[in-house]
Amino acid sequence: MRAGPPYLADRNAVVRLIVAAGFVLAIGLGALAATSSAAVPADGVAPPGLRVQGNLLVNTAGDTVQLRGVSRSLAVSACIQGWAVLSPPSDQASIDAIKTWRTNAVRVPLNEDCWLGINGAPPQSSGPVYRQAVTDYVNLLNQNGLYAILDLHWNAPGDQLSSGQQPMPDTDHAPAFWTGVASAFRDNNAVILELFNEPYPDEARDTPEAWACWRDGGTCPGVSFPVAGMQTLVNTVRATGATNVIALGGVRWSNFLSQWLAYAPSDPQNNLVASWHVYNFNTCSDVACYDSSVAPIAARVPVLATEIGTNTCDAAFLNALMGWLDARHSGYLAWTWNTWGTDCAAGALVSDYAGTATPYGEIYRSHLASFP
Repeated sequence: MRAGPPYLADRNAVVRLIVAAGFVLAIGLGALAATSSAAVPADGVAPPGLRVQGNLLVNTAGDTVQLRGVSRSLAVSACIQGWAVLSPPSDQASIDAIKTWRTNAVRVPLNEDCWLGINGAPPQSSGPVYRQAVTDYVNLLNQNGLYAILDLHWNAPGDQLSSGQQPMPDTDHAPAFWTGVASAFRDNNAVILELFNEPYPDEARDTPEAWACWRDGGTCPGVSFPVAGMQTLVNTVRATGATNVIALGGVRWSNFLSQWLAYAPSDPQNNLVASWHVYNFNTCSDVACYDSSVAPIAARVPVLATEIGTNTCDAAFLNALMGWLDARHSGYLAWTWNTWGTDCAAGALVSDYAGTATPYGEIYRSHLASFP
């Protein structure tokens, strides 16, 4: 989904809104340097680290953790436009409001050029100041008992500015980005690293060529630049010493997981989860598809739906999806905790940062309220 107005993209033949720290020595600046599934975060208590155990996420005590939370799109567009480092607010009060919805996780989409401070990204809102702001926000989330998920959301090859979504990570900068991010958070396993927001190589088709590109990168159909595949990025993260859980979304904007097991990269930590995006307008958006295409993956590895939502306020769709995920102890995060309008199509959960729900947000808030 989108990272902030007015960015638009064509998905599944439907115009939809898109969304959508450590630096690397290679570019000269040097690297910066789970609660239980039913638990509400305790003030001032950082959540215990996460790891994969079979098809579940567990914390350091061995307790199963089901993540339930929101995406907070504050670190993607403002920094590249130069009007703020993080789109406000990012303070304690704003996190308190998120916690009132009985969440235990927040997803923070990131901008490649803002992190690296390259390609003309405004110096007042990128590079060291951006990396510090992201680090401070993640630390504040953790101090409030919330897990953080960081994803590479906007990127661009060469000297292009990362002002929108691309079909795959670029070889030019994505490895440097993940060297920096992984170095910054390698000692914090309350942070999940989602390597790329929504892959859609081979013109967003579910083909062997798309999946080979997804894993191996290189020259790919439907992508105009050299691609850094998921195996390269997993290797990049692990080379920093980071043992964090890594989340990998499938093809077709992370909606298709059909070949995830067959093409999953090798991870020496055995700490990979399948991230999944599900909206009412996606191709795989009903229980029959979940059962046939996603359940086999969820039986083997954790599935984490890092974006869910509906642009029509379809409560039946959203509740069926969350019920399906709940039955498997699979986590989910709704798009998005931003005040982009109260119309269902805006994809905004709240009308203000005190946590007042929009009609769409109320569907999600009510479901979370059913948990202890």
